[in-house]
Amino acid sequence: MFKFNCLAVSCGALMLSGAAAQEAPSEENEDGEARQETIIVTGRAAELYRVNETSTGKLPAEPLSSSLNIAVITDELIEDQGARTSQDLYRNLSGVTVFSYAGVTARGFRQEEIFFDGLRGDPYAGFSVPQLFNVERLEFLKGPAGMLYGPGAPGGLFNYITKKPSEEFDALGSVMIGSEARYGASLEMTGAVTEGGPAGRLGLFYEDQNTPRRNAGSEIFIGDAGLGFDFGFADLTLQVSHYDQDLAANRLRGVPVDELGNFITDRRWNHNEPDDFLRLSSTVYQAQLDGELLDGLTWDAGIRFNDREETQQYHEPRGLFPRQDASGNFLDPDRNIVANPADAETVMVREYRDQLRDGESLSVGANAVWSAEIGGFANRILFGTDYYTDEDTLFYDRARGDNVSRPAGAPNPLGLAEPAYGNSDRSTYVLTNVFGNSRTTEQTRFGAYLLDEITFGRLILTGGLRFDQFEDSQIIDTGAGLLVEEVDDEAVTYRLGAVYRVSDEISLYGQAADSFVPPAGTDRDGNLLDPVRGDILEGGVKLGLMDGRVQATGAIYQIKRTNLAQTDPDPDAPPGALVAFGEVTSEGFEADLAADITEDWVVTAAYAYNDTRITADNGTGGIRNAVGDRFANAPEHQFGFWTRYQIPRYQLAFALGGDYVDVRRNFEGTKVRPYTVFDASIIWEPEPYRFLLRVDNVLDEEYAASGFLDRTGHFPGEPVSVFLEASRRF
Repeated sequence: MFKFNCLAVSCGALMLSGAAAQEAPSEENEDGEARQETIIVTGRAAELYRVNETSTGKLPAEPLSSSLNIAVITDELIEDQGARTSQDLYRNLSGVTVFSYAGVTARGFRQEEIFFDGLRGDPYAGFSVPQLFNVERLEFLKGPAGMLYGPGAPGGLFNYITKKPSEEFDALGSVMIGSEARYGASLEMTGAVTEGGPAGRLGLFYEDQNTPRRNAGSEIFIGDAGLGFDFGFADLTLQVSHYDQDLAANRLRGVPVDELGNFITDRRWNHNEPDDFLRLSSTVYQAQLDGELLDGLTWDAGIRFNDREETQQYHEPRGLFPRQDASGNFLDPDRNIVANPADAETVMVREYRDQLRDGESLSVGANAVWSAEIGGFANRILFGTDYYTDEDTLFYDRARGDNVSRPAGAPNPLGLAEPAYGNSDRSTYVLTNVFGNSRTTEQTRFGAYLLDEITFGRLILTGGLRFDQFEDSQIIDTGAGLLVEEVDDEAVTYRLGAVYRVSDEISLYGQAADSFVPPAGTDRDGNLLDPVRGDILEGGVKLGLMDGRVQATGAIYQIKRTNLAQTDPDPDAPPGALVAFGEVTSEGFEADLAADITEDWVVTAAYAYNDTRITADNGTGGIRNAVGDRFANAPEHQFGFWTRYQIPRYQLAFALGGDYVDVRRNFEGTKVRPYTVFDASIIWEPEPYRFLLRVDNVLDEEYAASGFLDRTGHFPGEPVSVFLEASRRF
């Protein structure tokens, strides 16, 4: 509360100061009378939601000259949509839908890789969704990115570009209120610290609210500061960001559903007790240096260190009880079978988990780009290297109940129709440490890569190779000794690309690339499994019509992912032995559009068709599914749009967005029903003020955002909500 009060006072003082200077300058009209001049941002729609250059490909390029498919969400779009977290933005990215927590489904595959300014080092520890307060834009690199970024899933890669200090003074203060007892404030300032001195940035953000699930809440504080130095031969940016998240009655799982994917209780039902929580404290220190050594030779280098601690105390759903088979026999509650929703006595059996994750990571990267004419053709040669290490220690105690009668020392089950919270006393729980004491995982990654881009008139060819070394270890402290597992190996990845500039407004492009994920373990003979590979073939067209007022991309692709691992099904295999699973194939088509219908009316649209199926296995039926089955949480169709119409005369704009996600299946084949939701914003900008009224899920659609396991249910989408934000710029 102290953080919020200080922040609110600061924002209020900023918004009230300079009141006498709020009148716009006046001049005389033809009749000699004073005329008030109103500054109107005309044609702003023409520049709202597009970018002219991206950096995630590590060779800065305008979209029509790149063989990479990179979708960008700008700060203007983030502001207009009132987006607070990354999940608020997925409708703008074709082929991207919610999976769970910070994870997404991208082009059919689960994707959890997150980069900041091109460096690894996620400060949110996996179970907290990234906040957008200190993010300038989001760039999503579609398809395998192994050649540029090393290990990762084949569906794509998120790269968050953070806000940097500027020498030009700017200040913005905001306050907001909303439904679910939501309130908050933020302050951002940037400018020269001293005359002729470094540029500085300071950002403070606080928000508190109840969240839709019973007992649940969210309190978030972000502090962000930076300094920028211009040494002439190079620019240096230093940043520090601190994140505090206190999520009441979390960690959240889903709500139970029937076999058709319908919730069998209130979507606000929560398996957690009121005093359960998830708390995250994370600090990031980052430095970036870039310059030009010689004419045509540019370079950049960065280092990112993250120190984090996450504490969770929560009640995990274990399954519904009672459950009966066709003969009326009761089933083990750990079986993933959905109960009869008509059974008024149905309850959720729970276990209690007390977890502490303590971790730190270090990421270092450097790139050099040499632009020169070789053999009569323009070349851009990229050389880069990166290093990453992460150490994470997990302390994990739990108390598990196995039936409705509740054995001594285990949590009470919780009713679905009328949950009675507060009947479980955690002081009576008999806790067992899962590992004996703790488990420490360590990752070390090193990579080096070389890429050349050659321009032959209107034809641009790109080719590159990357070499990676990785070492993974797991150390389990049983309390009586250490159990150590180590994996080390290497991999080579490639990327080939081609762009043909049909005209200044039309490009045809194609690419072939791959990615990898380090092996998960060893087979029955102790041999290391091969890395999980992801290979892509993609081709499409990019448009920049009407002087860039219409930008569009159409793409078709095929991604094959091989060597997924699963437990060896042979009963004679040693414990923990794995076998390579086989192959999953994703095929699809995507279309993205950003267009200025008029200078005051802009629209963005993103459509994706995707067919991701298991196409080969090891003869054991695959991971919970069989050959020919659709992959979990991969919708066949997804469509999102956002449109904004502004009335400059009144400094007013109206915006509407929609998101459709097709039917999906969870890991166990239970249906996740399709949904369509609409959001709206009203924006009023009488300079220097800005007012945003935001309504999410306007029609209060009841839906599941994603599915996981039957015992944990489907993750419910949020009901209708409203907030009002008032800002003043200086």
